[in-house]
Amino acid sequence: MQLQDGSEAYTRAGAFEISVNGVVQTRGGLTVLGDGGAISIPPEVALSVGVDGTISTLPETGERKTASSIGRFKLVNPPEGDLVRGADGLFRLRDGGAASADESVRLVAGSVEGSNVNPAEQMVNMISLARLFEIQIKVLSTADANDQAATQILASR
Repeated sequence: MQLQDGSEAYTRAGAFEISVNGVVQTRGGLTVLGDGGAISIPPEVALSVGVDGTISTLPETGERKTASSIGRFKLVNPPEGDLVRGADGLFRLRDGGAASADESVRLVAGSVEGSNVNPAEQMVNMISLARLFEIQIKVLSTADANDQAATQILASR
């Protein structure tokens, strides 16, 4: 995607929107780049996205129902060590340049990557572990109190 200063940034979040001007954008309003720059979608078309990032349109009105390719998402795969995560959550190359497109990268259209963690399940697990910890601390303090009492009884003899 293209930042306000003209530089490129990268994301794995694929929830894109089409602006009123027909430009593909992130939910934050940043322009999504294709191989040839910004991607513009003509009005009144149905979209489909291929695994290689190719965007095809099919007119919803008129007699002609022929699909046409209007662009392709710029899919990159730079080495992980070359990336820096910014405060905005977007990734940039350390040298500030732009990554080249990678033909081997594939995407799954109609899907948005989500977390592999169930927050409710993890919260219940965390509460359970906290209670177990409290019980173990109580057992240890009871054992310590018993030890001190036994020591006093033996010492008084």
